[in-house]
Amino acid sequence: MDGQPSRPGQPTADIVDRIRDIPIYRSSIARGHFPILEKPEIARGFPDNWMTPALADALAAGAAEYVLSTGTNHARMQIIRPPYFLLNSYYRLWSEHPDIADTWHEGCRRVSLTTVLATEHVARVNAKKHGRSEPAPVPGLADRRLDERTFYVNLKLDPALWDRADVERMLDEIRTAQQAHPHGRYHLDCSSYHLAHLVRKVTEWGLWDRFPRPASIVHAYEYTPVNVRRYLHEHFDCPVIDLFGSTELGYLYYSDRHGRYHPYLDRMSVELVPVEPGSHLFSMIVSSVRNPYMPLIRYRSGDCARTLDGTPDPAKISRFCGREKELLASAHGRGPVAQGDLDDCVSAASTRVFVHQLHVPGDRSGAELRYTTFDGAPVDAAEAAALSAGVERLTGLACRVEHRAHIPIGKSGKYAWLERGQAVG
Repeated sequence: MDGQPSRPGQPTADIVDRIRDIPIYRSSIARGHFPILEKPEIARGFPDNWMTPALADALAAGAAEYVLSTGTNHARMQIIRPPYFLLNSYYRLWSEHPDIADTWHEGCRRVSLTTVLATEHVARVNAKKHGRSEPAPVPGLADRRLDERTFYVNLKLDPALWDRADVERMLDEIRTAQQAHPHGRYHLDCSSYHLAHLVRKVTEWGLWDRFPRPASIVHAYEYTPVNVRRYLHEHFDCPVIDLFGSTELGYLYYSDRHGRYHPYLDRMSVELVPVEPGSHLFSMIVSSVRNPYMPLIRYRSGDCARTLDGTPDPAKISRFCGREKELLASAHGRGPVAQGDLDDCVSAASTRVFVHQLHVPGDRSGAELRYTTFDGAPVDAAEAAALSAGVERLTGLACRVEHRAHIPIGKSGKYAWLERGQAVG
């Protein structure tokens, strides 16, 4: 696959040959048409619906393994893939990226500042590798190394609750990556929210002299709001790159240092299908044989995107807008509202908003926008009014705006932008 979509519903002949023995595709091959593959269909009868003699041999030999998708704000899905599939996808993209390939080829260490679930996963893998049933309650740095190049630093679920000792420990660990390079350079991999929280605390406690500046930054774990991206660019003068992908697919697109997205569709193709007739918000349908043990043909990834000109051209994707399952039906019939739409609304009203969540009660009698700011103080009256009016225009719901000192992070270590069915207030 060369990154160009084939005719919808019909993969190329060479792809059909690769998937001919996989039970889940047999009826599609017989009909000559491949319907969109939904997540429940993948799970139905798993793993027998994917099992072939070659896959059974790969599982027995350790060349393939079972893993769970991250399930940020949706059901987790069991998949089969080669070991380190996502990491290898990341490393290859890093090594080829036009703005940051230099830090890969220099051998820069990669420090990962992301969800505590990711840290705990690495600690469990290392414990198993060394014959321990469980990792230490507080795993040391050696237990948080993924490989000789990458280690993880976050040990708490909610980065807003990091105390000074947490921050100083992480800065000391980051320094070990810097000192491993002859010119003091390292690569910072992060959740954008986690890095923004670190910047806020480093600023509050006057610790910038202890924070080695990275030579390149990638955020690749979740949707990055406009204000958070702007905040990071204000504090770092290196390239700040966004990668878009998933556990089951690897990485599909990357941004350049100016925020423009480029396809990275190695052995993949993408179709864009309107989320409803006439909409310029698109659902992403991906065909991929990058994972040889679980090729996904016309798979609905669950992600939404918009394009530069409103056409369904995957080469013209201008932004990724969040999850399809989290779309909010507008009250004035102007089409569904995605996370990216609310984000645009918020960032246009105030650059000071950090985390924001929209709460919509079950009776849809109104909405409440709860937010924190980068400096901890509420926005002024004019910005609060602009936030309220903007949300009402977008959703058709009257909106109350409320400043919070803290918005808790979800149990996945990621923020939910929308909460439905709860009383407002």
